[in-house]
Amino acid sequence: SLPLAIAGGINSETAAEAVKAGASIIIVGGAIIKAADAEEAARKIKKAMETGVPIPSESYRKVGLSEVKAILLKVSTANISDAMHRKGEMKGIKPVVPGVKMAGPAFTVRTFPGDWAKPVEAIEQAKPGEVIVVEAQGCDRAVWGELATWSALGRRLGGVVIDGAVRDVEVIRQTGFPVFARHITPTAGEPKGFGEVGVEVVCGGVKVKPGDWVVGDEDGVVVIPREMVVEVANRAEDVREKEERIRAEIKAGSTLSEVLRLKKWEKLVG
Repeated sequence: SLPLAIAGGINSETAAEAVKAGASIIIVGGAIIKAADAEEAARKIKKAMETGVPIPSESYRKVGLSEVKAILLKVSTANISDAMHRKGEMKGIKPVVPGVKMAGPAFTVRTFPGDWAKPVEAIEQAKPGEVIVVEAQGCDRAVWGELATWSALGRRLGGVVIDGAVRDVEVIRQTGFPVFARHITPTAGEPKGFGEVGVEVVCGGVKVKPGDWVVGDEDGVVVIPREMVVEVANRAEDVREKEERIRAEIKAGSTLSEVLRLKKWEKLVG
């Protein structure tokens, strides 16, 4: 006898199923607020609820793991940060190669400061598409350079993130391979072989476990726990679509303050 409410992924296709399943309260979010015509979208959903007949919808849908990488390459790290409630950002890690995007599961490396042996060995051990993430303790002696980059390209890796230094930047930029680092320097370290791979590391102040997803662009790098990657990809795509709607309203003559109704909320808070 208790009323059942349902929310999450409700649109004009799934609303009819929710009613049939016994829901007496239907909560709809993105299918309305992201629609170009919110009134028409709400009308279609109500009709589907009343008739029990699903109506084709173009609204946002859940994605599977196979689609995750494509979505993470489409959204921005800013979208992902918003989706994760401002978590996951690597502090002080910046793109070395401008204009490239990177997304892939992490292959982790911990190395002694300035020791480039383990990062280079990791190139052979990582799988295609994986991103090498190196904890080098912020050292300003390079553990990565041009030759490592060419080697990583040959192995079809997804990129490299180094909490430390890189060199040979001019050539690395010509390759277009995604490289993110804390420092750029002409000074190389030495291959002593201290360190380990496949362990939890700390890069840019963020813990990274093997298999966590790493995404990078011009704004920096964010880390997504592997067990949350599908959920976060969904949320980030949701954020991107909302921003597109807001952008369209601004281009149509509105302002950001008007679209977000900031004055109204300020009055309510005051």
